[in-house]
Amino acid sequence: MKTKKVPMRMCTGCGEMFDKRTLVRVVKDPDGNVSLDLTGKKAGRGAYVCKNAECLKKARKKRAFERAFSVKIEDAVYDTMEEEISNAE
Repeated sequence: MKTKKVPMRMCTGCGEMFDKRTLVRVVKDPDGNVSLDLTGKKAGRGAYVCKNAECLKKARKKRAFERAFSVKIEDAVYDTMEEEISNAE
């Protein structure tokens, strides 16, 4: 019996590798809008972050999402993402 390969992704905040299902996807849709993708099914380019606000704050400080998506992200978008992650915990 073959074992199924578990997809691993790196958290943009802390830089550690985790199982894809334990992380939250941040997506830049084809229109250029950046948002959280709690389902993992939205179309667009994705980056991953842990499900805690601390890793999101680290990624914000390092501008990791701006580098991953090559786009300037407004503070209001980060505030909305922090609120959504806090509610999801």
